[in-house]
Amino acid sequence: MPASSLHKSESRNRWIYPEVDENLVNALRSECGVSDLIARLLVIRGYTDADSARTFLNPKAGGLHEPFLLKDMEKALERIRRAIDAGEKILVWGDYDVDGTTGTTVLRKAIEIAGGESGYHVPHRFHEGYGVNVPELSKRRDEGYSLVVTVDCGITAFEAASWAKENGMDFIITDHHLPKESGLPDAYAVVNPNRPDCEYPDKHLAGVGVAFKLAHAILRDYGREELVPYFLKVVAIGTIADVMMLTGENRTIVARGLEDLPKTVNYGLKALMEVSECNNEMTSYHIGFRVAPRINAAGRMDAAKHVVELLETKDFARARELAGYLNRKNIERQRVQAEITERALMESADMADRNFIVLAGEGWHRGVIGLAASRIAEKLFRPVIVLSIEDGIAYGSARSVAGFHLLEALESCKEHFTQFGGHAVAAGMSLPEENIPSIASALNEYAAPIFGEGGLVPEIKIDTKVSSENLGMALVEDLKAFEPYGQGNPKPVFSTGNLELAKPPWVMKEKHLKLILQDKDGREFEAVWWDGVARSSGLEFGAGKSYEIAYVPEINTWQGNSRLQLVVSDVRESS
Repeated sequence: MPASSLHKSESRNRWIYPEVDENLVNALRSECGVSDLIARLLVIRGYTDADSARTFLNPKAGGLHEPFLLKDMEKALERIRRAIDAGEKILVWGDYDVDGTTGTTVLRKAIEIAGGESGYHVPHRFHEGYGVNVPELSKRRDEGYSLVVTVDCGITAFEAASWAKENGMDFIITDHHLPKESGLPDAYAVVNPNRPDCEYPDKHLAGVGVAFKLAHAILRDYGREELVPYFLKVVAIGTIADVMMLTGENRTIVARGLEDLPKTVNYGLKALMEVSECNNEMTSYHIGFRVAPRINAAGRMDAAKHVVELLETKDFARARELAGYLNRKNIERQRVQAEITERALMESADMADRNFIVLAGEGWHRGVIGLAASRIAEKLFRPVIVLSIEDGIAYGSARSVAGFHLLEALESCKEHFTQFGGHAVAAGMSLPEENIPSIASALNEYAAPIFGEGGLVPEIKIDTKVSSENLGMALVEDLKAFEPYGQGNPKPVFSTGNLELAKPPWVMKEKHLKLILQDKDGREFEAVWWDGVARSSGLEFGAGKSYEIAYVPEINTWQGNSRLQLVVSDVRESS
């Protein structure tokens, strides 16, 4: 159905264009033999010399850093070697997200190849919570485990590490989270590129990436280093899912892993890709938006141990059964998330004057409140806390927006929380239900100077302007050299002006817009604006008007036919 006209005003977003050194662009274009556009994008991303540009454009050719550059790697390997040779039982303790479960699988496989015996534990998000807990450690000690190796957790496990040492269990930490200023837990070894005294050249490894480094060391030590590349498929999934920087070593890991994923013989991966409908093509998009949500759904809605079982099963029928289970859990997660987000948005409808939005509901599913907070923060461009109240305790997830440091805001009223933690853009917390009005008031007051009187405005970072004459399928093909896309290497956003509507906008599913635009020479371009009905509020569409759009160009393939499609970020009237 055609969209009705809306009230006219300027876009609520600020369009930001980077400053570019044209001399660097010209030099790269000449030395690397690339187009002006590719050279320009390389410079914008910080690849300003030919060597770094070639490495970026050929990520699969890049090497992996030496695992022994990680502090304590030799100590960790020595203890695991001793355990394997002596037949000790090794417990791999992973986090319940994609990063932790994939890392658990990677490390267990390396131990198995080396001839060792390992079990694993992935905590239940709601029954146990994040990290390593002493009751489960005590149970595992009684079962005969003498060595514990963490994956994607443990860097703040002071109590667990001390208990293990006092009770005859050696404790090895592999993690990538930032250590506390007070220091490191008293563990046998702490392998973490972000510990202050570690000189590892890439600080952006995921938790699965650190576990992979330990696995690499084990495989080399036992003469099986030729198997290392086969691990990259699973490492790539965890790295993308944890939204790590896809630059440096991570870019090499992901590029090589994605290339091999369609050829995998792992029954779990095959079944997972099958249920995710991405068997024949695999990009960071397919992992981030199809595969990873299904893996994450296990930890969010039930028990993440099913993921480890899926990736380790030797029975394809069982793999399909488990993949189907994850798929159903993801559908359930989507439904619950949509319900909570809708209810929270309704409650926030009268909060337009609030600078920091705090929303709470009795029994809201704790597995999805973080996702709901992200959606609301994006929609309202305000920091948001969404709280689930259970037996008088409020458990919350918070998400922020560009320019607002979330953790500093929580620190300003820390006396109201039972516990909290996080960083600039995301955080978690718990507090007594009766303290909710106090934190809502305190955080709104804290944010007032930042958002008051036109403070923070949403920004759209646009790489460069592209004329309509240069906009076509060939441009999208050129951009494939920049894959894999992700954090630190987003899809390029372009802008093109002096476009008119060839026909009225079309509303799809009551919330999206399809636009058919044309330039002065009559060339037509198909564009889709997701959530465009809401996001175009304030913009008046009409015949005879000229528009400028910010967009990501893509190739849309349907029933074997491919065509250019512009995925719209914003629209404004041409100046």
